[in-house]
Amino acid sequence: MKDVYENPLCARYASREMQHIFSPDFKFSTWRRLWVALAESEQELGLPITDEQLDEMRAHIHDIDYEKAADYEKRLRHDVMAHIRTYGDACPKAKGIIHLGATSCYVGDNTDIIQMREALLRIRKLLVNAVETLADFAGEHKDVPTLAYTHFQAAQPTTVGKRACLWMQDFLMDLERLEFELAHLKLLGCKGTTGTGASFLELFGGDGEKVLALEEKIAAKMGFAASMPVSGQTYSRKIDAYVLNVLGGVAQSMYKMAQDLRLLAHMKEFDEPFEAEQVGSSAMAYKRNPMRCERICSLSRFVTNTVRNTADTASAQWLERTLDDSANRRIALPEAFLATDGALTLCVNVIRGGRVYPRVMEKHLNEEMPFMATENILMHAVTEGGDRQELHEAIRRHSQAAAVKVKLEGGENDLLERLLADPAFHLTEEALQGVLDVKKFVGLAPAQTEAFLRDYARPVLEKYAADLGVEAETNV
Repeated sequence: MKDVYENPLCARYASREMQHIFSPDFKFSTWRRLWVALAESEQELGLPITDEQLDEMRAHIHDIDYEKAADYEKRLRHDVMAHIRTYGDACPKAKGIIHLGATSCYVGDNTDIIQMREALLRIRKLLVNAVETLADFAGEHKDVPTLAYTHFQAAQPTTVGKRACLWMQDFLMDLERLEFELAHLKLLGCKGTTGTGASFLELFGGDGEKVLALEEKIAAKMGFAASMPVSGQTYSRKIDAYVLNVLGGVAQSMYKMAQDLRLLAHMKEFDEPFEAEQVGSSAMAYKRNPMRCERICSLSRFVTNTVRNTADTASAQWLERTLDDSANRRIALPEAFLATDGALTLCVNVIRGGRVYPRVMEKHLNEEMPFMATENILMHAVTEGGDRQELHEAIRRHSQAAAVKVKLEGGENDLLERLLADPAFHLTEEALQGVLDVKKFVGLAPAQTEAFLRDYARPVLEKYAADLGVEAETNV
């Protein structure tokens, strides 16, 4: 059906894996798993719930009647009650004990935490693959000299591999933050309508130890070490803000790398993948726009702006809870993950299939080398008996004259010819070629790349070897 809006994050950008995590099937089957965990734990702690009731509930975790649930919700105006009724219709023997003692946030909030955990694992997998791809790229190009830039003005040379390590280091920092939040995620638990556990205390005849044990059992059944120690009706919305801060950090790293690649594409030093029949422009047939990198930047900008949304929501919760977070979070949380997923997949795709052009890099180096070599030429002339201050002034005058020729006249940089012709520098062609060896200008860049790969990147890749091998195809 094409006569209604469809979310481009699903239609164009995000992976099927991430879409499934935020799908109705995942969400509502998790609700049912939580109801089963609640009933099982209540039975284990002495409530009169039968094995037959539990078996019936387990048998109907996945066969969700969405039409019936929608009909109930239209009448009841309450999504959780609609699904309780729908589940109860499928489980007539268990109908009376489903959701016993719980509030809506028992299924809603706990499912949100479970979804975010699964989504973070997906982002972790993509991050690890981005690191691997950059590590391979850096290793392959660790010795390839290229002009480096500060303020986007020519500076001392670096190597292509060393520059890739800058991007890789950002992703590794993001991975550290992601692991911290993943390790500290806790379920809301089952604390009731205002977080006091009063309804469960009533169910267990005033036995507070059983109320605490109920939470421990549910957390264990859902794969968590613990639940939040205290809460209102909901878990603290700061958790959402913390998690999205991780995504925001990833988005910053992706934007930085993709923007750098767009600049390099402009200088014809790098091309992202471009397929045989791909069209760069509907008007200018020759165009080869860096559309994948532009898409990374576009999606990343969306994510960084969504981070502020969750911060606002965390700030605005009244006392034990208000519902002004609900509609917002239904959009903000899934879409931040979907956008990050789509952009990270593109990052892997671009580096895996991208191409560098060392000859163009050499051309740019040669254009700037006369200026960059002046300090070394100065040192050479001083060793030949020249006066450092007089030589410095001569270089300044020659450099300005060469700059005029390049910028005002559109000519070639003739600074080296000027210095060769100036007897004060005692320069020969042979001596000049020795001074101009580009390997003398890249410093420790090749060694830094090797050390970074050995000491930082490769150990991480070994730790997460099971996450490697992600497909990184683009939809459009």
